[in-house]
Amino acid sequence: MNISEMFSLSGKTAIVTGAGKKTGLCLGMAQALNKAGAKVALWDVLPDVHALCEELGGAKAGYYSAQADLRNYEAAERAFAQAAQLLGGRVDILLNGAGLQHRDDAVDFPPEKWELIIDVNLTGLFHMSQIAGKHMIEKGGGKIINIASATSFAASRRICAYSASKGGVMQLTKALSNEWASLGVNVNAIAPGYMETELTADMMKTDIGKMHTTRIPMGRWGKPEDLHGAVVFLASSASNYVSGAIIPVDGGYLAA
Repeated sequence: MNISEMFSLSGKTAIVTGAGKKTGLCLGMAQALNKAGAKVALWDVLPDVHALCEELGGAKAGYYSAQADLRNYEAAERAFAQAAQLLGGRVDILLNGAGLQHRDDAVDFPPEKWELIIDVNLTGLFHMSQIAGKHMIEKGGGKIINIASATSFAASRRICAYSASKGGVMQLTKALSNEWASLGVNVNAIAPGYMETELTADMMKTDIGKMHTTRIPMGRWGKPEDLHGAVVFLASSASNYVSGAIIPVDGGYLAA
């Protein structure tokens, strides 16, 4: 197998959660998988995901859609089965990208926000991983890619729930790898650093945002396309001997 074949996703199928927003990082990663050759089911709790799928060209372009709240195990299980059917009966890749954020001082952090963020970012991710893991083990293997964070390693101020959830994602990635690697399921995670998106545009201009920029050795925040190479690598056969890894894509932030 030559190098280009190792990174090809031709004939593969994928589900990407949290991919229902045009401005989100997850949609960009879904498009990277598609460009590498995979058929991709965009998954979101928002009904807009169906229109977005059609806007991208629908089935003719290798895009499908699934709508469900991944906090609800039964609903997620049904939607996964429906997505698998649309993809031809098999899901080779799961990208767990769905996530929420809320900023507040720890002493004032709303309990309902804590519960919501942990439910989506960690419990929902486990639901999807468990459902996909069963499917992949039965089918003989697959790739699960979780989206962790630089805060999995170094917690940041005013985002205690997010930091806790992403720390959990890192350890869950390792735990699932320990159980499933011998069964043909590679479980890894990408840990994005500070990324330039519509949601972070205001934060970049604050004193804290400028402080983070100063710490990044590359001198800039990441762009959505900076994640594409890592996600295709972890989804492809090029990473067949990689499992339980947490790969920072942060411009050197964690090494500084």
